[in-house]
Amino acid sequence: MSDNNDHLYRYLFEKAHVRGELVRLQNSYAAVLAAQDYPAPIRRLMGELMAATSLLTATLKFEGDIAVQLQSEGPIKYAVINGTHKQELRGVARWDGDVPEDFAAMFHKGVMAITITPKDGERYQGMVALDKDSLAACLESYFSQSEQLATRVILKTRLEGGTPLAAGMLLQVLPVAESAHEEFEHLTQITDTITIQELMELPVREILHRLYHQEEIELFTPQPVMFKCSCSRQRSALALASVDKQDLLEIAAKDGEVTINCQYCHAEYRFDAIDIEAIHAGQFDQPASLS
Repeated sequence: MSDNNDHLYRYLFEKAHVRGELVRLQNSYAAVLAAQDYPAPIRRLMGELMAATSLLTATLKFEGDIAVQLQSEGPIKYAVINGTHKQELRGVARWDGDVPEDFAAMFHKGVMAITITPKDGERYQGMVALDKDSLAACLESYFSQSEQLATRVILKTRLEGGTPLAAGMLLQVLPVAESAHEEFEHLTQITDTITIQELMELPVREILHRLYHQEEIELFTPQPVMFKCSCSRQRSALALASVDKQDLLEIAAKDGEVTINCQYCHAEYRFDAIDIEAIHAGQFDQPASLS
């Protein structure tokens, strides 16, 4: 097992005007899978979606959030991974019935929405149809349509052996390098030769050396990737502030309290009648806690 897991690596081909990223997820992937008893095809999909979101987040040049969301009328109704510029990931999926192994068969009239929310600035959303045979191919289509940047994406998961692993690689022409497409094609052909065993197990420096030993590469300091949910008692209270107070009091009278469960981490927040009165009076300032 490699000690490079749960880290994102960025690197730059100094003479080719192409940038690269590599991410490998273990503990963060396991934490997302622990939220629900997902069938194997969704477990694999969530790993690919996590790796993809991490790679996309690394392309951001500002502080903010990114959400990669899949929706369809097929077996998979909804799947989303949220990421931050700090490489904090969380996610959840919803499905109906048996889920096929084949990516294309998972979705019917499917779309992928990528929403970028800067800390300072306006939200941006791009969409692309889920009409390719893999999530990686759909992401490449997204970059081609929305960014006009030649991009190669590789996404892999491995569930066997007791420890789930997810990994991904991204190559992309730099925005200022209009003449780098020949170099990019050469590098993608090399990158496509990587095996799942190499991607999952070898130290990152060894991977880069094996693939690109004839290239000059600058490898930047790796960034840790982690599962982190942004839910809190205070945020749950804000959500309840938009619900009719009388309805909440009736629930509290019947059940003793109002309970909110986080769909991402299954944390449970409870509010009694006194809490509800305080929330709707704008006086709820209790410290965050969960039961």
